[in-house]
Amino acid sequence: MQHTPSDRTTGFWRSALVACTLWSAGAAHALAVFACEPEWAALVRQLAPAADVRSATHARQDPHHIEARPGLIAQLRRADLAVCTGAGMEVGWLPMLQQRAGNARVQDGAAGMFFAAEQVTLIDARPAAGGNPFEGDVHAAGNPHVHLDPRRLLQVAAALGKRLEQVDPAGAEGYRARTAAFQADWAARVAQWERRAVPLRGLRVAAQHSTFAYLWRWLGIEQVADLEPKPGVPPTPGHLQKPLEATRGAPPPAIVVAASHQLRGAQWLAQQLGAPAKVLQLPSTVTEEAPTDTLAGFYDLLLAELLASAR
Repeated sequence: MQHTPSDRTTGFWRSALVACTLWSAGAAHALAVFACEPEWAALVRQLAPAADVRSATHARQDPHHIEARPGLIAQLRRADLAVCTGAGMEVGWLPMLQQRAGNARVQDGAAGMFFAAEQVTLIDARPAAGGNPFEGDVHAAGNPHVHLDPRRLLQVAAALGKRLEQVDPAGAEGYRARTAAFQADWAARVAQWERRAVPLRGLRVAAQHSTFAYLWRWLGIEQVADLEPKPGVPPTPGHLQKPLEATRGAPPPAIVVAASHQLRGAQWLAQQLGAPAKVLQLPSTVTEEAPTDTLAGFYDLLLAELLASAR
């Protein structure tokens, strides 16, 4: 039987339409994940590489203080899963996003709302300060920056893998396999980092905020002064006299500031102390540029910078 050009053209467009429909169906079923912070977006991408992952914040933003923009509301509205820190980190903006998005899948208590801080034991709980705005960014449940301890991050990964299985049962086998692979690789990396970090034990640092408190505890580093008068409150000239007096006799080799914070206070303190004190600005989370665009690269850089300061 012969086919006319018209028949062939019709058949071509019918095939193209079928292919487009199948592609659209596959795309529509990609898991949509809303991550409050870049570290959780990076972790989800390792456990669920086919997911459509959006991060609400980036490395140069303070995740305590984010505007509930329409774009973020739209992202949360379509999300199948939201992965956030919790422990009060996003209390100033996430509840508003949840309310305005109107997405039942990502409300507190739903399977699609995952808080990393609920999967680990927190340090530095201050229940007496909870709810007092004059105390600054104080978290009653404890320090929320849990991703800065790679051992706790391993616990979060295990729990997140199970949650992915729960919200997307069709991909459960893949999530299990990738979570197991991540855990094995990450445990090996932690052991390697701990061997490299031996020279850092006993290192004294001044720092702004408690961002790196989990990192200090893991590595045996002592924070001897805080540049902030209260958590989340930028250094003031009056308060900076206190860390200056506390460290003048034995200046720490590093004055650490997160990339999301201004350098002025740290630079002033370093100038007053002189050698060996130097300002060290570190990313506090995964960035958009290599080498810190992955969790492993992020930790590699932190250790390299701290070891260079210690020398």
